[in-house]
Amino acid sequence: MNKNENILPHIRMRKLREDDYEIVKKWSRDDTFCEANGWDFNRSEKELYRWWLHCVTHESKDFVRLGIQLGDKLVGYVDLAHINNHTAEIGIAIGESDVWGKGIGSRSIIIMMEYASDQFGITIFDAETQEGNIRSRKMLEKVGFVEISKIGKEEYLGTDNQLIQFRFYK
Repeated sequence: MNKNENILPHIRMRKLREDDYEIVKKWSRDDTFCEANGWDFNRSEKELYRWWLHCVTHESKDFVRLGIQLGDKLVGYVDLAHINNHTAEIGIAIGESDVWGKGIGSRSIIIMMEYASDQFGITIFDAETQEGNIRSRKMLEKVGFVEISKIGKEEYLGTDNQLIQFRFYK
């Protein structure tokens, strides 16, 4: 039995809630998470709460954010952005760094792609990550994304990194 088999079936997507804020606040205090996901360090609680409330209440036709529930715990979120003409950009953030590297991101991306196909007819998924973000690159490749370009640069873990664009055809 694969070490991840027993954990992966317990992943589900759900709407984000205002009462998830305490979990998000914990993520915002994890410098490793913040650095890996481009979150500002030491955000004020007031600003963080305003941002979270916007995440929970904002509805848009071209953007969806769902929480990743592992058992009874919110561990991250997955986004669909720029939903248009059967395409969308997909992104993910796993806030609980103690579950990194356990296949949760890969499984969550797959679940979100199935949801996007069913709900919005999405057949082409785009994603982007930094060249130095090996974990993210491996996750995208594991799911079946292929590199399509290298355009732009962005800071990642304190250094300037090449951005890599990926695509998946369903």
